[in-house]
Amino acid sequence: MPARSISTKRGDDGSTGLLYGGRVRKDSARIECNGAVDEAQAAIGLARAHLGDSAVPGRSTVRGGGPSGSVSEFLLAVERDLWVLMAEVATAPRNRRKLVPGASLVTAEMVDRLETKVHELEAAGAVPTEFVVPGENLPSAALDVARTVVRRAERLAVGARIAEDSQVVPYLNRLSDALWLLARAVEGRHVSARGT
Repeated sequence: MPARSISTKRGDDGSTGLLYGGRVRKDSARIECNGAVDEAQAAIGLARAHLGDSAVPGRSTVRGGGPSGSVSEFLLAVERDLWVLMAEVATAPRNRRKLVPGASLVTAEMVDRLETKVHELEAAGAVPTEFVVPGENLPSAALDVARTVVRRAERLAVGARIAEDSQVVPYLNRLSDALWLLARAVEGRHVSARGT
């Protein structure tokens, strides 16, 4: 048996610990929200894995992370942002003052980065003119799954009432938009591989 195990058995009573102390039921609004964010992070990771050499023809030229970044790099940055978001959600209101902007508290700048990405993709022509049926290829389908999970996380975050000045809901809202547009770009039907 290892010296330290991830199996603590403290959650066997149906509760889980919060950042900076306190415990809540595992079906509380905050934990339900974080569960959906955790699923979204895994779905984004799946999409990133599908963006391998054989997944999308010309994928090395598909730009999604900004002037110097690929779609995979952008998605990895988002996955790291979601750790910050989950930390904020997992903090009791009485401990909110302990959160650190950009490390355990979602900032307006994080939201702005996503909005910038949305505008870049729109300007590159990623907005289709017809209804979209997901499943053109594996990466775009995985991005569409991630988007729907992010939308669920957003709804749950609204219900969890994180804090009046929280940027959690705006971040999730912009992320779902960015994922939808990235899925269209990765499909390659609406944006040329060099266009985003």
